[in-house]
Amino acid sequence: MKTTTSAAAAPRTLRRVLVPLLLGAVAATVLVTDQLVKNWVVATLPEGETVPVLGGFLQWHFVRNPGAAFSIASGQTWIFTILSVIVVGVIIWQIRRLRSVPWALFLGLLLGGVLGNLTDRLTREPGFPEGHVIDFILTPWMMPAIYNIADIGIVSGMILFVLITIFGLSIEGGREKRGDDAESDAEAVTGAEAEAGAEAETVPAADAETGVADERSEGGTP
Repeated sequence: MKTTTSAAAAPRTLRRVLVPLLLGAVAATVLVTDQLVKNWVVATLPEGETVPVLGGFLQWHFVRNPGAAFSIASGQTWIFTILSVIVVGVIIWQIRRLRSVPWALFLGLLLGGVLGNLTDRLTREPGFPEGHVIDFILTPWMMPAIYNIADIGIVSGMILFVLITIFGLSIEGGREKRGDDAESDAEAVTGAEAEAGAEAETVPAADAETGVADERSEGGTP
């Protein structure tokens, strides 16, 4: 019995270790890629000028963004710095429950993107904690906003979160029980308990009949 229990617990223990590592690897990839490319942009591209890459499909346009993703709410950098720190803290706190690969990918993309822009706000001009985020990707056919790799990580993570919600995937692995499933399980448990109770009542009745028969035999009743 102990060997069977240990064998069943081994995959759960392995998942508890590997899934958070996947989150960390995804977050680190997004963060490092984002910062390396931003450093290249600052060192290479002319600020405020559009550089065609694939015609009107993809262009570089280096700007320093004092707001949130996609240049939203410019001039409120310190607010987004605080919000980013809160998001990072929540993600780290949820790691203790993490057993799901899709959730690890979602949280990894979100964490890497948030840390990428947060690094800009903490280290770039005009200084901590109001540094401007480096944006440079322009796709006029899709949206007028200018964005960066960290923003792509955040948006990709949120798209994955929508899919996770649609399919009802739990952060602890497997699917979350919906109302109908929970009700069915409750009915099954209630039915099992009722059946067990009926069996418990039947056994004493049978014992009583056996006892009466024994008494008759002992008294000589034919």
